[in-house]
Amino acid sequence: MDLSTGQPRPASRHWRFTGWLLAAVWLFFLNVPLSTALHQPEPWRRVVGVVALLGFGVGYVLLFQWARRLRQALLPIPVGRARAGLVLLFAVGVASIPGTGGNWLATLVYVAATAVFLLPRWEALATVVLCALAPVVASRLVSGWESVDTIFFAVLLASFAMFGVSQLAQRNSELQAAQQEIRRLAVAEERARAARDLHDILGHSLTVVAIKAELAGRLIEVDRERAATEIAEVEELARAALADVRQTVGAYREVTLAGELAGARSALTAAGIAADLPTEVPELPGEWDQLFGWTVREGVTNVVRHSGARCCTVRVYADRAEVSDDGRGPSTPDADADGNGLVGLRERAGRLGAAVTVGRRRDGTGFLLRVHVPGEAR
Repeated sequence: MDLSTGQPRPASRHWRFTGWLLAAVWLFFLNVPLSTALHQPEPWRRVVGVVALLGFGVGYVLLFQWARRLRQALLPIPVGRARAGLVLLFAVGVASIPGTGGNWLATLVYVAATAVFLLPRWEALATVVLCALAPVVASRLVSGWESVDTIFFAVLLASFAMFGVSQLAQRNSELQAAQQEIRRLAVAEERARAARDLHDILGHSLTVVAIKAELAGRLIEVDRERAATEIAEVEELARAALADVRQTVGAYREVTLAGELAGARSALTAAGIAADLPTEVPELPGEWDQLFGWTVREGVTNVVRHSGARCCTVRVYADRAEVSDDGRGPSTPDADADGNGLVGLRERAGRLGAAVTVGRRRDGTGFLLRVHVPGEAR
């Protein structure tokens, strides 16, 4: 299946050739009725026998290939068309009687095998039974056809073999479809993860840009020098955000705890929120350093956007990182609603075996975001 269009992907030339070969190789067993037709003393019998057998072989291969393509695409085989094709195949086999005599019954082996591949189970079973009994009955009723009763066993063996082939083809098609679905879901998940990372990066940067631009607007009539400084920082932040986006598109941006703490101080100061940040942090493995950096980024962004807080506190320990404020807090003390940023943070934490908790501080006020790494995950 083509992931861009959702349509079944055409089989390669190798597999198309293999399919034709798989169907055509069994026609070798028509050599007995063909030899009988070629040795007919009357020319018209020779022509009828040979032409009918050639038409039978072509029809058998075409029916097999038609059903095989449908199975590969996991599409249902139209039962009406399958019945019509099978009846036509049987009729062509019967038409060879003037040239093949009793040996035409060899064509019933192919009719039975095709029925197993095309028809629903009970219809296929009934067809196999009829094809198996036909040689036995014919050998008793028609003089000179006694030697063809061995076709009974050939019909049963060919039908059993075709049943195995059809089941194998079905399982292979289902497995291929499952693998294609897994690849499609992996692509979708990667796109969603890229979108969340982009949201996290731009959400923080653009929040700070908006706050600084608002502050510059208020200062422009009061303190032009300070306003110019804020505008310069807005420009610098915008350029940094653009660089972050480019890095994210090419390869996910490397987030560090130290860099996010520095960015948090700038964002909180611009928003007029007192920043209580650690001056030192413990040595952390690279993956935990990055996770705690994302924690600070998400927590501070939410404080600046939504909290209405006067003070924001960030604490980093060897096993956890916390961001809290004295603002409005969640709507309920145990609220755990996830925005896009928290969804991305939970996924990053989950990949490392860490836990994310959201709620109020211990004194029941404000807001607390904590990412905790259990001892067994470190």
